[in-house]
Amino acid sequence: MPLDRCQVERWGLSIECSTPEDPTHEGEVTWLMPDLGLRLTRRRSRRRHSRREPSSLTVVHIERDTRSWTTTDLLLGLQVPDHGSARIVQAEEFATAISAGIIRLSEADYALRTVHRTFEELSQHRDINQWLAYRGIFELW
Repeated sequence: MPLDRCQVERWGLSIECSTPEDPTHEGEVTWLMPDLGLRLTRRRSRRRHSRREPSSLTVVHIERDTRSWTTTDLLLGLQVPDHGSARIVQAEEFATAISAGIIRLSEADYALRTVHRTFEELSQHRDINQWLAYRGIFELW
């Protein structure tokens, strides 16, 4: 996927790309937040009047240097609707990856701590933009 926009922010990296092969989504916005160990993703629908899909927060390890950013997906995450409660997702894939030795136990502990901390914070703020502001990120999601 070629990038439409890629910008380093004080909190991480903001990426936007078109998805021309996807029949239902015109694009995707992703924020990499290394201090939080999270990747925040939202897919934009091709239909103008469709309801916005939930955002997803996935626990990742993010390594960066002056020229590149690398992420390692730890599979565990949260689905966050605009209204309503967040829910934990990909737990089965996460468990399978641990059993198969793809994810080390130390990484699994990190992922569990991160997803539970984030879940608790989101439940206190009830809105992803309020949670982001609490975390010092004032750009609107």
